Amino acid sequence: MNDTLNQINLDIILPNYNSYLHIEETLNSIIGQTFKNWNLLIVDDNSDDKTKNILRKYQSNEKIKIFWLKQNKGAGFCRNLAISNSNAKYIAFIDSDDIWEKEKISKQLNFMEKNKYFFTCTNYQPFKHDKKNINLKEIKPVDYFTFEKFIKDTSIATSTMIIERSLIGNTKFTNTKICEDYFFKCEILKKANKAYCLKENLTKYRVSKNSLQSNKFRNFYWIWYINKNYNKLNFFKNLISLLCISINSIKKYGFK
Repeated sequence: MNDTLNQINLDIILPNYNSYLHIEETLNSIIGQTFKNWNLLIVDDNSDDKTKNILRKYQSNEKIKIFWLKQNKGAGFCRNLAISNSNAKYIAFIDSDDIWEKEKISKQLNFMEKNKYFFTCTNYQPFKHDKKNINLKEIKPVDYFTFEKFIKDTSIATSTMIIERSLIGNTKFTNTKICEDYFFKCEILKKANKAYCLKENLTKYRVSKNSLQSNKFRNFYWIWYINKNYNKLNFFKNLISLLCISINSIKKYGFK
């Protein structure tokens, strides 16, 4: 690993709710990273006892801090709370059922430091976890996203993002029921101008019931709502955004 990376610190933000089936695999993929100068901020959104008991096993790890909410507040609130408690140079995000390859952080930070990028993502591998893991087609985002590109192609997976903390400032995730990360990415893109993609498959993305491709109509409603009320898009531009997102979603995941 590049020696200069040893001087860099990174906070990892993980919102958590009733994830007892998958959270250990996620946490072990973080702990197993070749890059070691990280701290993990977990915000538990008043999970069930099964999940809390698993998390308590990790409390003794000095790199892990857990915030226990007494009421369910939603993923957007959890991420905002963690960001407000972060002071590292970089922030990475991961969801409680996704998995990182062991060199994910080191490769991505090297990519950012070398090119002086403020916002990056990577390729990722969607998979369905039923009776057996079924890999879908690897997602290979475009080389870079602007705001205008992103509102037509939402291929920046949250669990692949690393952002320089100074860029985030006071930018917040929305408190919408779902798609709370969509507006956050839009706002960061307006600040950064571009998000660059490291063209390596470094994240396994579990397709769940709240994923864009698994419940299209409900998710598209919320993107329409966010485009109208937060991004302030007019009717025509909002319609173009939804149509393009729909087409790109079908290209990535098919009709299912």
